[in-house]
Amino acid sequence: MKKRPKILSKIFMGIMMLFFYAPIIYTIIFSFNSNKSLTHWNGFSLRWYEKMFNNGDMMDAVGYTILVAVLATVISTFVGTITAIGLSKSNKVVKAMVERVNDLPIMNPEIVTAIGLLMFFSALGVKKGLGTMLAAHVMFCIPYVMLSVSPKLRSLDPNLADACMDLGATPWQALTKVIVPQIMPGIISGALIAFTMSFDDFIISYFVTGNGVSNISIMVYTMSKRINPSINALSTIIILLITIALVLINIIPLIKERKSAK
Repeated sequence: MKKRPKILSKIFMGIMMLFFYAPIIYTIIFSFNSNKSLTHWNGFSLRWYEKMFNNGDMMDAVGYTILVAVLATVISTFVGTITAIGLSKSNKVVKAMVERVNDLPIMNPEIVTAIGLLMFFSALGVKKGLGTMLAAHVMFCIPYVMLSVSPKLRSLDPNLADACMDLGATPWQALTKVIVPQIMPGIISGALIAFTMSFDDFIISYFVTGNGVSNISIMVYTMSKRINPSINALSTIIILLITIALVLINIIPLIKERKSAK
């Protein structure tokens, strides 16, 4: 009787894995197809990768996407981490109020946030473009960073910074040498979430960007009504880069642990 639930759980897990990874594998395979068909394999070819790299609009979209994602990640991680640290030292009323406000962008539907930002930039008379896209991405990434860092801060001894300063450390040294290293896993998690949210955002980016500036999501949307296997080639490269990044993120800490153990 005990074996049956285990078998069922394995079957269910296999179905879920197939559901999640089959589309990814399908995309990778057909990115090497020699013709435009997305259902019929006609032979191996790098034709669509060549077309992708020769497509100026697509390369511009990739460049804007990476630029905005990196800048939004750096800015939101810095601001979110400093805000979370400052908030941890605030009184309960201020902390509770800010945390509730911080939850609003996460709980709001993206379309509501997008329309709100569109109206905000329009009211200020700001010309839509790269700057407005970056500002919008920073705004919706900060809450996710704070959400990742705050639990790490709550797990620390509240008197840790005071103890460091009693031993002669300056407030800056206590922050950079003690507090930040202790919460670094939360900071890294927040940065990864921020980068992912910025990299694949469509709705907010679509509303706040202007002519001549688009990211990968907007580019894919504009190409979705006509068959273009170059999208599969671009998706395959993104999947490869994300896989390499995840492997490095998981392997590097293990290597450091082994070196420190020796």
